[in-house]
Amino acid sequence: MPRGKTTGKSLGKPARQLLFSEDLRQQKHPPAEDPPPHPHINSNMAEDTQGVSMDRVLQEISAVGSKLEGMDSAVLVLTAETRSMRLEIAGFQSQISGLDQRVTTVETQVASWTDRDQELLHRRSKLTDLEDRSRRNNIRLLEFPEGIEDSLTSRTHSPSYQI
Repeated sequence: MPRGKTTGKSLGKPARQLLFSEDLRQQKHPPAEDPPPHPHINSNMAEDTQGVSMDRVLQEISAVGSKLEGMDSAVLVLTAETRSMRLEIAGFQSQISGLDQRVTTVETQVASWTDRDQELLHRRSKLTDLEDRSRRNNIRLLEFPEGIEDSLTSRTHSPSYQI
C-alpha cells in the first residue's frame, strides 16, 4: 500500500469518529414518528388499546416487583441459613481438631506399648533360653529321696568332707 493513503482500519479512533460523524450529519433523517396504525383499527380504538396496554404494562411491572421482593426475602433466608451452617461447620472443625489431637496421643501410646510388648517378648524368650540352658547343665541323680538336697549340701560344704 503506498504511503499517504489511509483506510478506516489504519485511522485512529478519534479520526474514525470524526469521519463517521460527518457522514451521519450529511444524511437527513425524518423525525421519529409513531408507527402507522393498523388499517382495521380506527383512532379511538388505537388510543383505548394503548391505554389498556399501559395498564397491563404497569400491572406486569408491579407483579415483577412483588416477585423480586419475594426473591429478596428468600435470598435473606438463604443467607441466614448459610451463616448458621458456617458456624456449625466451624464448630465441627474445632471438634475434629480436638479429636485429631486425642487420636494422635492414643496412637503414640499404642506405639510405645507395642515397643514395650516387643521388648518383653524378647526378654521372655531370652529368659526361657537361659532357663533351658541351666537345666541342661544340671546333673540328675536318680533314686535319691526328695528333700535330701539340704543334707547333701551341708555335707559337701563341710570342711571334714573331702572328695
